[in-house]
Amino acid sequence: MSETDGDGDGMSYSVPDDLRAVRVFVTERALALGMPENRIDLLTLAVSELTTNTLQHTSGGGHIRIWAENGRLVCDVVDRGAERPFGRAMPAAEAVRGRGLAIVERVCDEVYTTAVPEGTLVRICLDL
Repeated sequence: MSETDGDGDGMSYSVPDDLRAVRVFVTERALALGMPENRIDLLTLAVSELTTNTLQHTSGGGHIRIWAENGRLVCDVVDRGAERPFGRAMPAAEAVRGRGLAIVERVCDEVYTTAVPEGTLVRICLDL
């Protein structure tokens, strides 16, 4: 079940039914932080890909935080999964899997990943 932080800049997710709430949360936070609507779709797509990967490839769900900093919207997705391999080519059109992280890299202005005590943090940044 999804859960929003008391300060409103983060939420947890743990089951597929939470993905709709994740998309609503991301859209509402991005609007509140001044992101233009045409960029919100890109952010929502990237976060959807990351959170779907969490639910497909890890256990225990994850946590999202979103804030604005230095003219950028920053979003952290933390889960218990292994560090993700970014810098990959887009899979062939007939490939069944493997597009999610490649899409994230292409729609975001910057993508970082690092190990954290809770597992892995993926930080995506989009210019406001």
